[in-house]
Amino acid sequence: MKIETQCLHEGYTPKNGEPRVLPIIQSTTYCFDSTEHIAQLFDMPTEFMYSRFTNPTVDAIEKKIAALEGGVGALCTTSGQAATLFSILNLCNAGDSFIAVSTIYGGSVNLFAVTLKKLGIECIFVDAEAPVEELEKAFQPNTKAVFGETLANPALTVFDIEKFSSLAHAHGVPLIVDNTFATPVLCRPFEFGADIIVHSTTKYMDGHAVQGGGVIVDSGKFDWTNGNFPDFVKPDESYHGVSYTKAFGSMAYIIKARMQLMRDFGCYPAANSAFLLNLGLETLPIRMRQYCDNALRVAQFLEKHPKVESVNYPGLVTSKYHALAKKYLPEGCSGVISFHIPGGRENAVRFMDHLELASNVVHVADIRTCVLHPASATHRQLTDEQLVAAGISAGMIRLSVGLENIEDILADLNKGFAAI
Repeated sequence: MKIETQCLHEGYTPKNGEPRVLPIIQSTTYCFDSTEHIAQLFDMPTEFMYSRFTNPTVDAIEKKIAALEGGVGALCTTSGQAATLFSILNLCNAGDSFIAVSTIYGGSVNLFAVTLKKLGIECIFVDAEAPVEELEKAFQPNTKAVFGETLANPALTVFDIEKFSSLAHAHGVPLIVDNTFATPVLCRPFEFGADIIVHSTTKYMDGHAVQGGGVIVDSGKFDWTNGNFPDFVKPDESYHGVSYTKAFGSMAYIIKARMQLMRDFGCYPAANSAFLLNLGLETLPIRMRQYCDNALRVAQFLEKHPKVESVNYPGLVTSKYHALAKKYLPEGCSGVISFHIPGGRENAVRFMDHLELASNVVHVADIRTCVLHPASATHRQLTDEQLVAAGISAGMIRLSVGLENIEDILADLNKGFAAI
């Protein structure tokens, strides 16, 4: 099936006389006919047994998203941050390290540089545009993964997936890609060599700003038996001595994440949240195309405006990332734009406070146009050096173009410019 059809039909197929629309299974508990049956599930979790880590409604969404990305399995979480955390904790123990490009989302920077450091896991940040010879130096004997974003939030740089997948694989480690802004409608990182994908489903996948969530998707292609990941091969004493690679084969990564991490942390979404997410997924392809069309018009408008210093949007032919965008994002570059206004924080704030249609919110990738000042909000915890590395200035504004009529969006932006 093509992706438009997958968004409607994957994950849930009603049988004769069953509901056409994915039902909400609002239950924490499942009944079994014997004690032995339950015991077998704790050895081989092939059925629903407890909604801390499995639920039929959520399972349908996991299957749908796995199909959209072309993976073998997925695990939904209560937030994008939880998905990002799990993607690393599933690979790294205390004393390990991983590599991340410096332009990633500020919340991820804080998670990687501060919180994981407290757990004994080191994140080595690199310049995504550095030559391969320099990037090679970042790999250590204890390096377990490489992490990047398809479209960086908010710098809007384009991640060279093939470049970093080749690097990661040369060192026997997987590449993890945050595909939140692109969604599988615009980019499918597995097709370019990525091994694990994470999303904040709170963003475009939901689209309506009604629930938070995240997801991890497993390509099923990485060889976990290459000697660098003994936890996947040796018996897990916390789960009756199971070897994930022997018992689950290509699904070893995603099953380990569920059986170890979700079992212990329990940040699994509610059935109702999954139901709402599915409503967003059903319209994702048509929404993404309109986001891209509107954003390109806005980016072209901003690029020509005398009160704009610079615009970051890979869809512009003048963007330094345009060639990468044509390769990885040929259908469009999402609805998110960042641009810089002369005059720093004062002018940026004045511009934003005079907008009427656009909402000033701590959110992005919504059906409604919204704005945010990254240096004051999502990246407030970063040092000045980290802000520079992330491509953020005091005058940067992140604009998430919505689905309103383009003329109304442009008229609103003119109200902001008139105030500075």
